[in-house]
Amino acid sequence: MAKLKTNKAAAKRYHLTATGKVKRTKSNRRHLLANKTTRQKKTGKIQNAYADKTCVAGIKKMLPYGN
Repeated sequence: MAKLKTNKAAAKRYHLTATGKVKRTKSNRRHLLANKTTRQKKTGKIQNAYADKTCVAGIKKMLPYGN
């Protein structure tokens, strides 16, 4: 059987934990921070958020070897 290809876009955005959860980084923290409120910056500060349950199956399909 042929090897499965990893979706590289997904590999850069998501990582699987040892327990099988899908970790992701929150958005809106890269640039233009001077224009954002303190509240926006604070809520986007979390670097290790988890993906929504409805998306997990699709993400795991894109990462067959658990990148």
